[in-house]
Amino acid sequence: MVRHNNIIPGEHFRKQWDVRVKTWLHQPLQKKIRREKRRLKAASIAPRPTAGSLRPLVHAPTQKYNSKLRFGRGFTLEELKVAGITAQFAKTVGIAVDHRRSNKCTESLTLNVERLKNYKERLVVFPRRAGKPKKGDASAEDIANVRQLKDAIVAAPAKQPAVTFTQLSDEAKQFNGRATIRNAMNDAKLVGIRAKKAKEAKAADPKDE
Repeated sequence: MVRHNNIIPGEHFRKQWDVRVKTWLHQPLQKKIRREKRRLKAASIAPRPTAGSLRPLVHAPTQKYNSKLRFGRGFTLEELKVAGITAQFAKTVGIAVDHRRSNKCTESLTLNVERLKNYKERLVVFPRRAGKPKKGDASAEDIANVRQLKDAIVAAPAKQPAVTFTQLSDEAKQFNGRATIRNAMNDAKLVGIRAKKAKEAKAADPKDE
C-alpha cells in the first residue's frame, strides 16, 4: 500500500489506443458511391431539377445571424399572390409553400417575388396525359427540347464586395484625418472653458458696456 506522497507502483501501458483511433480510409470509395447515388436520383426525377423544389431566400433569426441569407422552408402566400401563382398550383410545379411564414419587410418580399417570376418564365409544364395538353401546358416542341437543370434553380443574388477601391483625389491625399479628429476632440473638450473665458473677457472689457 502506498503511503504519503509516493509514486504509485505499476505501469499502466494497456491504454487500448487503437480502439479509439478514427480513420477515413474509405473516403475515395464513399465519394464514388455518393456520385453514383446523385446520378441515379437525377435519372429517377428527370426532367425535374436535381436541386429539388424552389425555395425562398430568408434572413436567419436573431441579431447574430440576421445578416446571413439562406434558403427558407417555403414561399409565403403573399409572395405567391404578388407573383400571380396560387398555392395549389405551386405545389404541383416544384415550388415550396410555407403558410406559416410571413413577410416582415418589402425587400424580402420583392426578392422572393422576383425569384418566383424568374422561375415561372422558364417553367415547362408537362401535360398530365400525353397527347392531351390543357391550357398552360407546354407544347410538344418545348417538351422535346427540355433539359434537366443540375445547378441552382434560380441563382441567389451576388454578394456585395466587402472591400471597394477608388481613385484618391489630390484633395483627399492632402487631407490629414488624424489632425482633423484631434482638433474636433479638443474643440469638444474645451467648449466649456472657451465659453467661460469669452464670457469673462466680455465682462472685463468696458467697451462692450
